[in-house]
Amino acid sequence: MSAPLLLNPGPVTLSARVRAALAQPDLCHREPEFFALQDEIRTRLLGVYGLSNTEWVAVLLGGSGTAAVEAMVASLVPTNSRLLVLENGVYGERIHHIAEIYGVAVEAQHHEWGAALDLAALDARLADATQPGITHVAVIHHETTTGRLNPLAEISRICAGHGVALLADTVSSFGGEVIDFSAGSNTGGLVAAAGTANKCLHGVPGVAFVVVRRAALAQATVRSLYFDLKNWCDKQDAQGTPYTPPVHAFYGLCEALREFAEAGGVAARHARYRALADQVAAGCAHLGIREYLPRSAASAVLRSYHLPDGIGYDALHDALKRAGFVIYAGQGGLAKHIFRISTMGALTAADMERLVQAMAALVAQR
Repeated sequence: MSAPLLLNPGPVTLSARVRAALAQPDLCHREPEFFALQDEIRTRLLGVYGLSNTEWVAVLLGGSGTAAVEAMVASLVPTNSRLLVLENGVYGERIHHIAEIYGVAVEAQHHEWGAALDLAALDARLADATQPGITHVAVIHHETTTGRLNPLAEISRICAGHGVALLADTVSSFGGEVIDFSAGSNTGGLVAAAGTANKCLHGVPGVAFVVVRRAALAQATVRSLYFDLKNWCDKQDAQGTPYTPPVHAFYGLCEALREFAEAGGVAARHARYRALADQVAAGCAHLGIREYLPRSAASAVLRSYHLPDGIGYDALHDALKRAGFVIYAGQGGLAKHIFRISTMGALTAADMERLVQAMAALVAQR
């Protein structure tokens, strides 16, 4: 029996090309062949959004997407700065926790999970001279807790207007959603975006990265040995690496980035995701399964749905797994109310048709 297709928000079902790339020869990470591989990945990551390598740099490190987010927060919020975290899901709250662990002065604008961010409140807080000044804001672009896509460009412009740097968790959007890196400057707006190989780029787990303005990285601080982003960058710029990287995951990411570019880049991938997600949503609607968020607020990458009447998550998950699909549960208090379906990875319209048919068969048994 073949492995089930993954409809969770990473890791993804791999293409045959990427899977084959993992079987390339073992490679020492101190040899020129590895540095050529590393250089190609860094260049291609900037190319995803057409960024200039004189203004921006892609910094690679071994780890999950959370590793990139942690390195971004630990390194890019200098001592005597103050971070404001915009929270409307699990991952915004995680950034807040990371900041607390590192002793960063931090506060939050908390929203209910799935709620729209209050941009007027953000603007007012950044303008408020009666409270400690905010130097940095952090936000999740695609909050996969619910599938809400937060308005990153608008947030960046607000931050830029106040001379405040914006750090973005783009772990579940980099390569699949529009990211306007121009909505800011060296002194405000978007200065860094954290990402990972194993989501919209269709690589394998093990490689994370931060795309960061060189001007922001020049002001980095050191709070951690491993998560010292500037150290990683300095070593990579000199064709080195501070620690042993996941070499075969690098192979996979490089091939995934080549495949990504050949397929048409961000615009093509976004359109593909949205078409598949809309197909699933239409099938669910026909079965009486409602989307959790308004379509206008949801990403192309992942959608959340109310559980069908009379069917719990475990029953839904197990039936779909038997049919060849792995879906994803809700988190926290949403676990008993929603399920999530991502359309990342090597998936087709025919796959989504089979998924809807499997759901229809289960609903018919109620």
